[in-house]
Amino acid sequence: MRWIVLSALFVLRLAARVDRVRLLKAVGLMAVGYLATPLVAVGLREFTNAAVAGRVDVATAVVCAVAVLLVLELMLGHFAHLSYFEVGELAETVLHEELVRHVNGSPRLERLDDPAFADSVNLVRQELGKTRTAVESVLQLGGLVLQTGFTAVLLVMLDPWLALLPLAALPSVLIGRRAQNLLELAKEATAESTRRTRHLLELATTPASIKEIRLFHAEPPLLREQDTCWSKTSAALRGAHLRAAGLRALGQLAFSLAYGGAITLVIWQAARGRADAGDVVLVITLAVQVSVQVAGASTLLTALQGVGRTLDRLASLREPGESPSPVEGGVPGRLREGIRLEHVSFAYPGTDRMILRDVCLTIPAGGSVALVGENGAGKSTLVKLLCGLYHPTSGRILVDGIDLRDLPPREWQARVASLFQDFARFELRLGENVGVGDLARLEDREAISRALGLAHADRIVATVPGGLSGLLGHGYGHGVELSGGQWQTLGLARCLMRQEALLLVLDEPAAALDAAAEHAIFDRYAASSHEAGHRSGAITLFVSHRFSTVRMADMIIVLDGGRVVENGDHRTLLAGSGLYSELYGLQRRIYR
Repeated sequence: MRWIVLSALFVLRLAARVDRVRLLKAVGLMAVGYLATPLVAVGLREFTNAAVAGRVDVATAVVCAVAVLLVLELMLGHFAHLSYFEVGELAETVLHEELVRHVNGSPRLERLDDPAFADSVNLVRQELGKTRTAVESVLQLGGLVLQTGFTAVLLVMLDPWLALLPLAALPSVLIGRRAQNLLELAKEATAESTRRTRHLLELATTPASIKEIRLFHAEPPLLREQDTCWSKTSAALRGAHLRAAGLRALGQLAFSLAYGGAITLVIWQAARGRADAGDVVLVITLAVQVSVQVAGASTLLTALQGVGRTLDRLASLREPGESPSPVEGGVPGRLREGIRLEHVSFAYPGTDRMILRDVCLTIPAGGSVALVGENGAGKSTLVKLLCGLYHPTSGRILVDGIDLRDLPPREWQARVASLFQDFARFELRLGENVGVGDLARLEDREAISRALGLAHADRIVATVPGGLSGLLGHGYGHGVELSGGQWQTLGLARCLMRQEALLLVLDEPAAALDAAAEHAIFDRYAASSHEAGHRSGAITLFVSHRFSTVRMADMIIVLDGGRVVENGDHRTLLAGSGLYSELYGLQRRIYR
């Protein structure tokens, strides 16, 4: 019960924060409307007694009063709904923003690789839409408490024993809470299979994957797998719902017995002359109202309990605060020494498989570095470590002699310009798609045009109606759909927006382009990186499988099985008989 109270207080504080005036208006209207209900019962008692006594004038006046009360009960609730519904929508928006902050709260990615974290995010995402009604549930529950208290006072005035009728609702409430716990536990137990079911459904309905599914005739096995996952999930949830329904039925049965007892008591008193006909009508009417109040409170408590669990899960997603060691001066304004890796090893969270093993390297400031190796050698992982997206499992990464762990992560990442293999496709306006690379210059059309020029994206601009103001993609409007290579070129332009970067990272930046287009981009990019290196000691780090591009780097690092097996410039490595020479010769023969 304490948890429900805390959830209700949280919802009220949130509602007051988003719109205090509308909340107070809704509270006032609902309070008057809920008090009108038991007053209707009092009016029916007076009407009954007046009718039995033949006092037509009194009966007529009471009927008019009851009619006014009924209008207030119906209309005030409707007007209150107009206020608290808007407050609920605003509160839901705030909670969605909080979810986004929690998921993106850490500058690193370890938590996103945790299946338990993914399950919690999925559950919150599913249930967060229901929090829109949380404000309504709390206000209605408060109204029912007020109404039940007033009803209890009226019952006690007739007979103190009748005060037990509202108390008889407690077992139903407690049992309802137990039933909701069963449902929440079932949701948590099936979170992984639910997530898998949704993933399979997304695969079967997303244009990007439908092409291959159709060509491979993979629909039947995908549907079977989806059906198996969903059957397992629904069976567990159905069992939990049946058990919860059984428990709630027991609670309602307990209250029904109390309800029958109250009616029997007042009829017994009327038979002995201790109560009149109006009292019988009053008790019957109030007992019916209490029954409705109990059912309503049980439903609202169940909903509020579910909201409470969602809010609790949302709070659990909050990233624990970090307190990095203070470093005088923070991130250097210019790299003078470069980046040094000392015995760096790394395994992704939740696994024991080492992706990188005892890597020792020195990357001098102002130079360009290429990472080479077969698929799975650890190239992209090393790039992510240098970007500060992960911490090494062991060893250190030093930036001008300062451990990267000790630098404010967001400050370091603000000085990193990156384009990864799985680059983002922002279905925004063209200018925004590029401008997000440097939010401070999001509206700077000159800077955006410069970045587009460096990325050789002028032709893309020409094909988009409206130019920089034109919409991209079909997801949120009738925008222009681009090819994979065009999206990647825009990603490169986005990367080039950061002119003050200390680390420029290109992880297979031109994988969707042909060799000639890639070479043209790197010719332009090399000039830009040399300028950045001269100006701020920036390091350009790129991963490519094309040796015509790799040979442009000042330093080439060859990875194999997570270890550095060679490093040097193109001429030195080619003269040796190591892995680089072997891979270069193989690719040269293929191109010939």
